[in-house]
Amino acid sequence: MNNGTVGAPRNHSNYVIPGLYDLSVEDTNWVLTSSFIIFTMQTGFGMLESGCVSIKNEVNIMMKNVIDIVLGGFTYWLFGYGMSFGRGPLSNPFIAIGDFMLDPPVGDALMGQIFAAFLFQLSFATTATTIVSGAMAERCNFKAYCLFSFLNTVVYCIPAGWVWGEHGFLNKLGAVDIAGSGPVHLIGGASAFASAAMLGPRLGRYSEGYDPLPLGNPVNACMGLFVLWWGWLAFNSGSTYGVSGAKWQYAARAAVMTMMGSFGGGFTSSIYSFWRHGGGMDIMDLINGVLGSLVSITAGCFLYRAWEALVIGAIGSLFCVLAMPLFDRMGVDDPVGASAVHGVCGIWGVIAVGLFADNPVPLDTTNGRSGLFKGGDWYLLGIQTLSAFCLVCWGICSTFLLLYVINKIIPIRMDPHEELLGADLTEHRIRHSQIGLSRAISALAPIKVDLKEIAGIQPIGINPGHERSIDQLRAAEDKLQQWQSYLEQVSGPRANLKMDAGQTPSDINFKSKTAGNVFSRRNPARRSISGGLYRSNNSELPVIGSVNLPQKPEKDPNFAWVD
Repeated sequence: MNNGTVGAPRNHSNYVIPGLYDLSVEDTNWVLTSSFIIFTMQTGFGMLESGCVSIKNEVNIMMKNVIDIVLGGFTYWLFGYGMSFGRGPLSNPFIAIGDFMLDPPVGDALMGQIFAAFLFQLSFATTATTIVSGAMAERCNFKAYCLFSFLNTVVYCIPAGWVWGEHGFLNKLGAVDIAGSGPVHLIGGASAFASAAMLGPRLGRYSEGYDPLPLGNPVNACMGLFVLWWGWLAFNSGSTYGVSGAKWQYAARAAVMTMMGSFGGGFTSSIYSFWRHGGGMDIMDLINGVLGSLVSITAGCFLYRAWEALVIGAIGSLFCVLAMPLFDRMGVDDPVGASAVHGVCGIWGVIAVGLFADNPVPLDTTNGRSGLFKGGDWYLLGIQTLSAFCLVCWGICSTFLLLYVINKIIPIRMDPHEELLGADLTEHRIRHSQIGLSRAISALAPIKVDLKEIAGIQPIGINPGHERSIDQLRAAEDKLQQWQSYLEQVSGPRANLKMDAGQTPSDINFKSKTAGNVFSRRNPARRSISGGLYRSNNSELPVIGSVNLPQKPEKDPNFAWVD
């Protein structure tokens, strides 16, 4: 994003190309490809978050991720992009105004560049919104979350303009953030912290202490990490905003430094987890340690040497794993640790630029400045610290205000009985098996909670029609057994029931030597009567009715006796 071209208009014949749209064909290809890959991070977030919550809420968290793209993406096109990068005459250092509902016509000289830039920024915006969903998991009203997702674009877009927009006051002061440790992750983490604090902890979360709750699906959580890891490479490398000139060299450097940072973070969080758990490995320590290091390296991903990336990632990882239990002790229940991963590590990532940044000649990413440890003065460190402070204050305050307003319209917290039953059942009519739902429903029955709407919901993975057919077949078999017992009582030891190998109950011949009759269910001439075991011309399927065993077989209306 801040790669030396964004925010630097370039003259072209009789008009000026804004830096955001100064893209060659090869640059546009790079930006578009990176955007496509960044969108796959939504899969990673969904898998990670669904793996961290209880099974009865895993579908709900995936639906929130879908809503973030659908509603958040729509509002970003509607007004979000214009609030970050609009070029209207009313734009000011706080907010851009213009380019709303972006749709350049055919024939516009910058149509391709504008669409490429919009898609790239859209992928960042939806990521920032999705970060918040995990912190609100398992107790947030889904309808309230939809409204929050629709409006949360404002929380991200205004500070993104401060850092990356031509009008932004932090950009004009010289703030550096290549791929979004601040505008994306710090804003998302601060918003997650405010959301979790305002919602309050899940029911019973701290009744047994502060230890983490069991994961719903640890494998999903690990798979989510790998998908995010993959997407992060495009996130950081793509932020060179092209590969023309010297940018391709820094794109390669960004990818390698991203991996180096994650190596340092994974190593540090592993050592910490082994130490803390007496030789055991806590899965969330490792996952969030790696993610925290990736957040930390993002702001200056192509400004560091390899050893510096290792150190920055290691420090970020340590901050993350220390902050998670601290937030729990503060009563801030964040099921996925988004506040620590994106918030705390986002602060460190922004400040680290002021300490370790190289001057990436010939790009003017840092405006010719270097970090304090690279011979630079205190200015860059100061402006980076100011940026982190402004972003934290905006993220927390704007989210509190937004949720306060939404809560006046739709309660943001689920009802306690809905939380006990799980959002999958109460919000999406999806019933999981063997997760304690029957126990919860039984416990809620005495307090007169209306459960009519959910009582008849079938468990997932079952075809109710097939189950009914199987029940009918079992009832038919039971009824045949009853007739066998009855005939044995009537006929004594001379009655016998024969079933040869390969025969089915419909092939059975009941013989009674005493009565001299043969009961045949294979005889097509017999009567077909509703409510009982019968064979029609078109079906062998038994129909079950309520039958009382007769005194004599020939008087039973459900069967035909043939001489």
